[in-house]
Amino acid sequence: MPGIRIDDSARLIGRVRLGDGAYIAQGSVLRSIADSITIDNTSWVLENSVLIGTPKHPLRVGQKTVFGHKCLIIGAEIGNLCEIGNGVIMLPGSKIGDMCIFGEGTLIPEGVEIPPGSVVVGRPGRIIRAINENDKAMIKRMRSNDISLSIYKENIIEKDLGEGESMGKLYTYNNKYPKVSESAYLYDTAEVTGDVVIGENTIIGAGVKIIGNTHGPVIIGNNVHILENCVLHLLPDNRLIIHDNVTIGPGCIIHGTNIGEESVIESGAIVCDYSSLGKNTLVKSGSLVKQRDKFEDNAILEGFPAKEVGRVEGELVRPEWAIQSL
Repeated sequence: MPGIRIDDSARLIGRVRLGDGAYIAQGSVLRSIADSITIDNTSWVLENSVLIGTPKHPLRVGQKTVFGHKCLIIGAEIGNLCEIGNGVIMLPGSKIGDMCIFGEGTLIPEGVEIPPGSVVVGRPGRIIRAINENDKAMIKRMRSNDISLSIYKENIIEKDLGEGESMGKLYTYNNKYPKVSESAYLYDTAEVTGDVVIGENTIIGAGVKIIGNTHGPVIIGNNVHILENCVLHLLPDNRLIIHDNVTIGPGCIIHGTNIGEESVIESGAIVCDYSSLGKNTLVKSGSLVKQRDKFEDNAILEGFPAKEVGRVEGELVRPEWAIQSL
């Protein structure tokens, strides 16, 4: 399409509005729920990033803003000329001013506002100083010495779930072939290998990799949502079991664990081998559940490493950013 560049392995889902000069790199996924993503002129989304907009929290990005590799951005408002480092996570309702710089791996919690011209690092992110003249020179240099802004020129791309797509790829390993329910849906860039079982009405998002090539099986229950660019794997002599109605947010790494039903694992979390999560567990974005850690039902887990920080009252509801219809 004139004026924009979208690499072959990138995926745009829903109605996405891109300004002239926008670039969506390999493996990145933009999912717009109800017309909720707008990216202004000449902003770039680099490899394997995931950007999601929702009706309650639209995603709006200004001009000449650059997202590094493997960023996870959900429902944020981001200004012009921002430098967003690799692996940054921004959560719904966060608002970012113009000309901000984010260190790699920074996490911006829900609803946090960052004023223009800030340098931000950490989990959670904190402002360490205002940008200086060297920072401004870097921002300008990274944009071919042109930080001028232009009139927004819109290109609309609209694609429904599954439209024009084949189902994801399934591979044999050691004579074991994945068993996928007929009612499950695998996005075309999802890949599943070996000793894997996927239950009824389960959705495997774009770019997800599920690898059952060790000694134990990967068993995924019914009505599970595994979102964009997650990786599921396990060490030898182990099992990976995800029970019914679990939600796994974008960019997670899930390794040889047992996750109880109705649980929600938010974006960018890491869950390690031989761990166990009870029913109705909430793992907050960017958290790390260590090997062999075990948590009972209804725990709220947060941190790196994750600790129990509270209790879930009632049943968890699938978040707005996770809802996808088959």
